[in-house]
Amino acid sequence: MVRAADRAKRPARTSVWLEGKASRGGSARGGGQPSGLDRERITEATVRLLDAEGLAKFSMRRLAAELNVTAMSVYWYVDTKDDLLELALDAVFGELGLPDPESGEDWREQLRALAVGYRALLVRHPWVSPLIGNFLNIGPCSMSFSLCVQQVVRNTGLPPHGQMGALSAVFQFVYGFGTIEGHFVQRCASAGMSQDEYFRQAMSTISEQPQFAANLASAADLMEARGGDTVEEIRERDFTFALEMLVAGIETMVARG
Repeated sequence: MVRAADRAKRPARTSVWLEGKASRGGSARGGGQPSGLDRERITEATVRLLDAEGLAKFSMRRLAAELNVTAMSVYWYVDTKDDLLELALDAVFGELGLPDPESGEDWREQLRALAVGYRALLVRHPWVSPLIGNFLNIGPCSMSFSLCVQQVVRNTGLPPHGQMGALSAVFQFVYGFGTIEGHFVQRCASAGMSQDEYFRQAMSTISEQPQFAANLASAADLMEARGGDTVEEIRERDFTFALEMLVAGIETMVARG
């Protein structure tokens, strides 16, 4: 355990995975460690709290209360709040089902599956997207996902100099789409409304503002062409079409050689 004063003196950490403490755990009573706790249980509780209350409300004291222990008990297993957030971030990446790039399955289907799974992760855990930009994402689950994505993109037949560009095109798109979707879903839940109710209310309010009338009129045909009876259906069609455009783009670049 690192004392609070020592934590304050230390420079910013690059990653919990680089300091030899990511595997600290155990629930033994020896050495003054609190009983009934371990790294896995603390991380699971962190994920639950982040899902329920969001990143802004998360604190070590709130976590300790959830676990029914003192805040100092948690510090037997993690040195800082950032360490714990990094562990939680990697843990949820373990929820992703990863295809086997060596199975011979078509790369298109595997790429679609990875993109769909990543999007669902971002929507299910809205706190994940800001943390991805804060940490190195080099934990075991994050690395497994990254390596799988790289292998699938390698199977497309793109030359090496184009593979990272293709990876960025697909997964930066999914990151942006999933982030916005997750925050919208969270916003609707906070307002106690369904996505459709929130959308209808927002559009009704905007339509009453003269400065937006022209924009709404010009976008009416696009909205109608998108199809779908619900916000979720519209969003699903948009995501699927955009993803197919990216797959087609990869196919085109491979054909160009």
